[in-house]
Amino acid sequence: MTRTSRRKFIKNLSAAGLAVGIAGNAPSSFSVLSSTGKKRVGIIGLDTSHSIEFTKLLNSPDVTMEYHGYKVVAAYPKGSSDIESVVSRIPGYTEEIKKMGVEIVDSIAELLQKTDAIFLETNDGRLHLEQAMQVIKTGKPMFIDKPVAASLHDTLAIYDAAGYYKVPVFSSSALRCMESVQNVVKGKIGKVTGADTYSPAYIEKTHPDFFWYGIHGIEMLFALMGSGCKSVTRIYTEDTDVAVGTWADGHIGTFRGLRTGQKDFGGVVFGEKEIYSLGKFAGYKPLLLQITDFFETGQAPFSKEETFEIIAFMEAADESKRNGGIAINLESVFLNAKQQKNN
Repeated sequence: MTRTSRRKFIKNLSAAGLAVGIAGNAPSSFSVLSSTGKKRVGIIGLDTSHSIEFTKLLNSPDVTMEYHGYKVVAAYPKGSSDIESVVSRIPGYTEEIKKMGVEIVDSIAELLQKTDAIFLETNDGRLHLEQAMQVIKTGKPMFIDKPVAASLHDTLAIYDAAGYYKVPVFSSSALRCMESVQNVVKGKIGKVTGADTYSPAYIEKTHPDFFWYGIHGIEMLFALMGSGCKSVTRIYTEDTDVAVGTWADGHIGTFRGLRTGQKDFGGVVFGEKEIYSLGKFAGYKPLLLQITDFFETGQAPFSKEETFEIIAFMEAADESKRNGGIAINLESVFLNAKQQKNN
């Protein structure tokens, strides 16, 4: 979708009452799937390995009921049309997923007729608002893979629409669900006083810098530190990024984005009781357990407010880069996103 057509699309959402700040009565669409026995999962986007990895786990002949019986039954393969690195993956992933018994369909509309819950996996966050709206209007619960969208404005619009239609949605990187990260969340090291995380941070010109891949490390950072980040300062070089967040309680959290040398996911957390190393990423199972629990209950495992802050942090980091590394307040980023809906 071009920038001009996306603006028209968002204006149409605003005219329908589905933009930032909506209020009033809304249709009630979602029914808890555990009470209906409907377990058919559909995938939008076969341009990411996540689609394949999730299907391998859910459709395995050895799978237990820990995923509540959900199976991937259909997929709509198309995603980005202008990011060659992901467009080129679609044919191979399409053939691979077909071997796992998944039907390939020609449209999102057809996919929605055959399924009860959705993985929105398209790698291109610019498409997520338009794609998500088609799902939300049907009342089907939806997991949106990172990033929620390619801007804070689109992210808020997706969640506003979901709220209007009373449809559960959530988004997360698998890194937020790492066992070591969740150990910290559950209090293993006492109160967290700071954290340093790292991940690859490849840059894709069609997206704000961290939205494409750096989001993994930033989601870890927010899982550890919680919401309440007030400002971001970014130091950028061709090889590396360092983004420093200052939280309302005065604590500092940093993200290091890696583009050269050895690349991995991880971090160190500073706590009252212990300085704790996160260790290595161990796969997608913890996230998939969260997703299928969410399909069962309609309850998102992470707050939308924390998700909004993650997106705002990344936009503030870009603003800091454009302005020579000065500190950018997240409040100003939120204000700008809300003003955009009125333009």
